[in-house]
Amino acid sequence: MKNLKYYIVLAGIVLYTTSCNDWLDVNNDPDSPNNKSAVVSNRLPWIQKFYMYSAGVTNMRTACQAGVYYSNNTNNNHLGVTWACQPGSTTTPYQTWFVSSAANLNDLYNKAQEEGAYHYMAAANVMHALGFMEMLDLYGEIPYTEALASSPSPAYDDGKTVFNGCITKLDEAIELLSRNQEVTAESLSSGDIWNGGDVNKWLKLCYGLKARYLLKLSKKTDLYDPEAILDCLSKGPQSNTDNTFARCYNSTSDVLDYLFFDPVMTNGNWDYAAYGSNQRIGKYYYDLLIDMRGSGVEDPRMTKIVPASMSNIKLSAENKVQEFEWLRSEGVDVYGDATRLVAGGATSIQIATYADVDKEIKYTIEDNADRTAFIAALAGKPYTVSGNDVTVTYKTGSVYVNSTNYKYAGDTVYVNLRSNSVQTGNADVGELDMNWYFTTQSKSHGAVGSTGSFQVRPNSDQEILTYHEMCFIKAEVYMRKGDQSNSHKAYQDGIKAHIDMMQDKLTEWKAAGHTNPDMWPMDESAIATYLSSDAVCQDAGSLTMADIMLQKYLAMGCSVENWNDMRRFNYSAGNIDNFGVVYPGYDRSPLFAGQAEIIGSSKTDPTYWMRRWRLPDTLELRYNSTNAKEANANALEKYIWSCPVWWDCATDNEYFGYIQSTLN
Repeated sequence: MKNLKYYIVLAGIVLYTTSCNDWLDVNNDPDSPNNKSAVVSNRLPWIQKFYMYSAGVTNMRTACQAGVYYSNNTNNNHLGVTWACQPGSTTTPYQTWFVSSAANLNDLYNKAQEEGAYHYMAAANVMHALGFMEMLDLYGEIPYTEALASSPSPAYDDGKTVFNGCITKLDEAIELLSRNQEVTAESLSSGDIWNGGDVNKWLKLCYGLKARYLLKLSKKTDLYDPEAILDCLSKGPQSNTDNTFARCYNSTSDVLDYLFFDPVMTNGNWDYAAYGSNQRIGKYYYDLLIDMRGSGVEDPRMTKIVPASMSNIKLSAENKVQEFEWLRSEGVDVYGDATRLVAGGATSIQIATYADVDKEIKYTIEDNADRTAFIAALAGKPYTVSGNDVTVTYKTGSVYVNSTNYKYAGDTVYVNLRSNSVQTGNADVGELDMNWYFTTQSKSHGAVGSTGSFQVRPNSDQEILTYHEMCFIKAEVYMRKGDQSNSHKAYQDGIKAHIDMMQDKLTEWKAAGHTNPDMWPMDESAIATYLSSDAVCQDAGSLTMADIMLQKYLAMGCSVENWNDMRRFNYSAGNIDNFGVVYPGYDRSPLFAGQAEIIGSSKTDPTYWMRRWRLPDTLELRYNSTNAKEANANALEKYIWSCPVWWDCATDNEYFGYIQSTLN
């Protein structure tokens, strides 16, 4: 990996010498950039930036696994629906981390050490922990101790070694942040695009990450330490002002990066979840927003998270939208009856389009009952019937699916998550309009195809560590201790913290002039009603682990931590302590086709569930397969997806039993 080491820094320098924006500024010697002349304040933001890419694709794809999103992209769909997991879905996080970020960590650390820039050394350690823990979460055994050295085929380390290494890095970062830098050292504020150089926030980030990581050990009776976690939480974020975000922007002054040709300033989650039109809200997640705890109470966050499109559009004489209704997306059913997917296929949800002129589509429907139901659902659209054929006229301004397959005609109810940036979409609408439009013509008419979703707009803050996550961790730890009162308080604090965080951002967006109503603040009375309703457990004695984890799941949304939590609780197996089923209704889809990848036959068998990702086929399994197989006897097998990672096992014996012998 060393031979790729300087690629990102040097290429980034070359690209950005012509940019007028200093958000990710470049070397102060643009005519002769080189590895030794690159200053620490120019290294750190690029490492942060490309970590955001790795985290973004990880967050989106694991959100598909966790039921937050449905995707009709083949690779992502296999992760979320069929579980016949594909090699093509595993490469990007690995590549973006190792090649684009990790390869520069030692240079940043060493350069900072030479200058007495202890805070940059600490930042390098934090980035190390963030990235390598993500790799452990995904792949289990990875190159670690030799990963950033000179070997083109580095040896692998087991998960325990990687985990402990990341904790050690955080401990050293805490010590380094407690030092005063040398007077000649560059201030952290010069190169930190996350916390603006605020050392106290970096310290809280370190302790918060330690709490997150130590919680992963919840299955290990010999290592799980609730008091250590609570101690970290007491030193981590104490309010939303302590959150660590990557602030992101939709700017006409933005440029496209040299590696992915995506806008540099935009949100990493958006890059993968809402750049294109493939992703939609999953019904599992959607149902929690409209019926948490069976309350029938709609969450005030729902209309900010679940996208909408215009429907029942009426145009003026000038072909401008004059009247319309907002159609709030439905969630795609994957785990229940999944009627639509069973009828049409796992990847068959279609993208809606817009009738620029009157459009006729003839559907051949041989089944009489299906034909009758189809006609009944037309809701006043003009149609004619001839035998088995139903011809529907979609008037100008209509939203429809351009397919003759009648099973797809109702897919307009599944609004995609897409948002446009000025660099990749309709630049002429300006920075304040990130709506997705069906077509160029629909944009000229003003017909919106999607309002987007809170976490995954170009200018959404990418959440690195948040106070609400800390609250939910505290609630879980106290629940495990049997302290219902403190658990209940932390649970309620977590819900409110997330709502407050959203409300602050929504208020900021409205003040900036955004006209999209989904980017405006929630109604305060609706928030108060929700917080006092049955959707939120009001009695400490009645609080369950499912209450805590489902609210955390809702708040984390597009985050790998939801998949990590699901593994810790064995999904819906209900066999972790006496907590019962923590994720009710989550199970294999009726379209499950992953018998070769997910081999268990019983819900209480760990291998019944997705436990990790297979290593990238085009990278490690092609060029470093000997070391991969030496680390895990199952590394090259399809069923490696069933093999738990180290922290997902109760004991070392269980873990090494999985990786030292074949699973079947």
